[in-house]
Amino acid sequence: MSTAREEILGRVRSALADAAPVAPAERRSPAARRPHEELVDLFAERVADYRAVVQRCTPDELGDVVRAALTPGSAVVLPAGLDLEIPGAVVDGADGRMLTAAELDAVDAVVTEARVGIAETGTVVLDHAAGQGRRALTLVPDRHVCIVRADQVVADVPDAFAVLDPLRPQTWISGPSATSDIELDRVEGVHGPRNLHVIVVG
Repeated sequence: MSTAREEILGRVRSALADAAPVAPAERRSPAARRPHEELVDLFAERVADYRAVVQRCTPDELGDVVRAALTPGSAVVLPAGLDLEIPGAVVDGADGRMLTAAELDAVDAVVTEARVGIAETGTVVLDHAAGQGRRALTLVPDRHVCIVRADQVVADVPDAFAVLDPLRPQTWISGPSATSDIELDRVEGVHGPRNLHVIVVG
């Protein structure tokens, strides 16, 4: 560290030495004060606002609901660690082999779990642990079917940060991939799935 930098930081520390600690600001998020059942409802509502398909189901119904969300005969990829039976689906990383970019480009849909769902923003966050797969799985196929369990839903972004490990890679998803040109014509699917199907379990 340079001498000038040390001197400046030393002055700052001296100036703050007698300062009283500042109490944390009161949480202002209205969602943070809602009962958890209402947070799950709000999450589903906000996800739907992004033009995503949202379904609710029980744990026993999950397999059937996921299979119904996939087009019959479509090519489907699953991440390792996802405990679901999807006939004909390929597991990325099975036998230690990851699908190539070209192989992923030929896939119609991917099914993954999520790490957390944010009610206030309708955002799904993946940290790419088992059952979530690597980033390419969720960015290349045209349809992403994402499973969010009710107990994974939190009120807002600060609550999500409290759950997430900052050392893990993260993908934050708010609706299908979309962009607009200079005339504000919306185009979906340019840099990710055109179709997002979120299944809220519980």
